[in-house]
Amino acid sequence: MKSKPRYRMISWVAEKYDVHPQTLRLWEREGLLRPTRSQGNTRLYDETTCERLETILALTRDLGVNLAGVDIILNLKAQIDRLQQENEMLASVIRRTVQKHSELPRYHSLVKVESTTLQVVDDE
Repeated sequence: MKSKPRYRMISWVAEKYDVHPQTLRLWEREGLLRPTRSQGNTRLYDETTCERLETILALTRDLGVNLAGVDIILNLKAQIDRLQQENEMLASVIRRTVQKHSELPRYHSLVKVESTTLQVVDDE
């Protein structure tokens, strides 16, 4: 059973990650963060949004990437994730198809044939 997602307010997130709330609002305007909103329009940060924030902070603080670079990196990461999911799905389909076609029906049997007895026959 899935537990309910846990939401945090902007003040809690700002304090935990040592980021000014205005910075979080700016990153939201820039499209880097997408917190959900309460009925009263309060920003609410779930676990996924906080993980994305951690990535942004690592890129900006540790690696010195600017916001344009962060946007490109996050978009590429999302594209890679989508392609990996698609690749896994296609690999699964291929495995099932190969398995299905490699199974011999019960009425077929394997017979050893000497290579010298094989002859080419034209299909008519």
